[in-house]
Amino acid sequence: MKKWIVTMLIIAVAAFGSVIGFNYFVKGKIADAIANLPEAEFPVTTQTIELTNWQPVISAIGFVEPLQGVTLANELSGTVASIEFENGSKVEKGQILLQLNTQVEKANLTSKQVQLPAAEADYKRLLKLYRQKSVSKQDLDNAEAKYLALKADITSLKATIERKIIRAPFSGLIGISDIHLGQFLQAGTEIVRLENITTMKIRFTVTQTQLPKIALGQDISVFVDAYPEKPFSGKISAIEPAVFYQSGLIQVQAEIPNHQAMLRSGMFSKVNVQLPMLTNQMVLPQTAINFSLYGNTVYFVAATQENGKTIHRVKQNNVNVLARKGSQVLISGGVKKGDRIVTTGQIRLSNHSKVKIVDDKTITPPATLPKL
Repeated sequence: MKKWIVTMLIIAVAAFGSVIGFNYFVKGKIADAIANLPEAEFPVTTQTIELTNWQPVISAIGFVEPLQGVTLANELSGTVASIEFENGSKVEKGQILLQLNTQVEKANLTSKQVQLPAAEADYKRLLKLYRQKSVSKQDLDNAEAKYLALKADITSLKATIERKIIRAPFSGLIGISDIHLGQFLQAGTEIVRLENITTMKIRFTVTQTQLPKIALGQDISVFVDAYPEKPFSGKISAIEPAVFYQSGLIQVQAEIPNHQAMLRSGMFSKVNVQLPMLTNQMVLPQTAINFSLYGNTVYFVAATQENGKTIHRVKQNNVNVLARKGSQVLISGGVKKGDRIVTTGQIRLSNHSKVKIVDDKTITPPATLPKL
């Protein structure tokens, strides 16, 4: 029995040792195969740094408003007698838009106007008699008071009638009104919006550190979501004299021609204030920059001779990203004019990686650009 157990143990140990030995053999072969593999060569696209011009900007978020805009309301209460405009139509300055009922006022005005000639004649007659010492001063004063009161009543009634007529204070585009004929309006009821949109204003804020860089008449470009590819050009027209002490921001206003009525009030906009042009700057595609918490880097390609062959290897250098505009970035430091920079394909690279320079069409760029 013991002999049988010993035999089984020997067989088990031999089998286990064979498995371990085989595994070591396989791992050794794999290691040898890997060691003998040719060095990986990663495909990349590149761009040679050339000095170029860069248009720096101050970017801000603003909103669009009309050069002139007002919500028209009635000063006096009354019933709507006529509506003289169409929703969404253009109106001219002084044009009648709406009239409230003025029948009572007009009747009173007619009555006063009828009484005025007689009152005036009485006053003039008594004045003549007073000079002749034929009537008392009190009789003359009473006649004068009656005459002047009638004139004042006529002026007041005319003003009341005029105040019940709503006119366009300036030429512009009328909005959509919910007012109807026969509707009774309390004083101060909002009737309709009127805006002059031939020129629009853009209001935005900049930091107080950016204040020295802006000035009246400075060019700006504006983008809105409705027309994302179309820039609207304008100029700074006003700068607030005081900084908001709570935020350290200062408000700026610009004006933009809007003859095609593409801009509408209330639109949010991206504003770029154009600063003086910078020359001899290093500009790269944003895809060339490797953004990280530890700094921004690029890979530049250097050609070396290895075993009689020209090999391209990369080196990673830190750069300063000074500004970003669209898909381009302005950089300084770490590279110089003439350096060949990897623009795509660097995701698998590290220092001294071997690369193969290919055409731009060979590598698909990322769908989204990294954010600064």
